[in-house]
Amino acid sequence: QVQLVESGGGLVQAGGSLRLSCAASGFTFSSYAMNWYRQAPGKERELVAAISRVGGTNYADSVKGRFTISRDNAKNTVYLQMNSLKPEDTAVYYCNVKYSFQQYWGHGTQVTVSS
Repeated sequence: QVQLVESGGGLVQAGGSLRLSCAASGFTFSSYAMNWYRQAPGKERELVAAISRVGGTNYADSVKGRFTISRDNAKNTVYLQMNSLKPEDTAVYYCNVKYSFQQYWGHGTQVTVSS
């Protein structure tokens, strides 16, 4: 079955950096686009970054120039490098894949940015 396991979240000061990882299994990782979403308290879940199976990327306007999504198909892992973090980046970050007409989500990892 499809499994997505995020790691790398934590508490960081504004201006700092974190690198999130998402280890995937249960499907042919290299054949699917991967996404990072986030959900802040009281807000809807939003798409942060996406990477196609061939490495093309898209970002939310709020993170352009600060976040970088990448993938390692040999390790079945997608990453989110987050630099110049701001308090408004505080949220639970989720890994996502659309596989076989279904959405799959990881358990999420908490990112907290203090001012």
